[in-house]
Amino acid sequence: MLSHAAYDSKVEGNIVFTRLDSAINWMRKNSLWPMPMGLACCAIELMATGAARFDISRFGAEVMRFSPRQADVMIVSGTVTYKMALAVRRIWEQMPEPKWCIAMGACASSGGMYRSYAVLQGIDQLLPVDVYISGCPPRPEALLEGLMKLQRLIEKETPIKDQIAGIREATS
Repeated sequence: MLSHAAYDSKVEGNIVFTRLDSAINWMRKNSLWPMPMGLACCAIELMATGAARFDISRFGAEVMRFSPRQADVMIVSGTVTYKMALAVRRIWEQMPEPKWCIAMGACASSGGMYRSYAVLQGIDQLLPVDVYISGCPPRPEALLEGLMKLQRLIEKETPIKDQIAGIREATS
């Protein structure tokens, strides 16, 4: 009976070998917590993505965080005015690293049809954008495709030891 207790066939097939950075990237890409920055009509499509018909939770991103300190993906959806740009930048700076940005729609990507003194001509003038989603407004399927593209980018990020080496070089 002792030999039977020492051998457990259930454990034998459940061991996985991988690199630490691959495991961390896998966890990061499957547990994105979006910070919805809905500024105009694209925000309606962003909200529809969370509904049952499109179900953003299939990609691990259903936890919409309205607190920047708990979010890691900012989805800028809509027209960014210069008046709002400072608030968007402040929220971005409050988000912890690593963080990513999705520009959703023509207005967030390039200013859209608004060529006026009050509209920022693309959020990339203010924040580093990882994924652009075209459309006016883009459909929820487009946002899901952009989310999957971001997941593929996260999956290919550099190993942790290279990131730590870069931090050490920057501080010395």
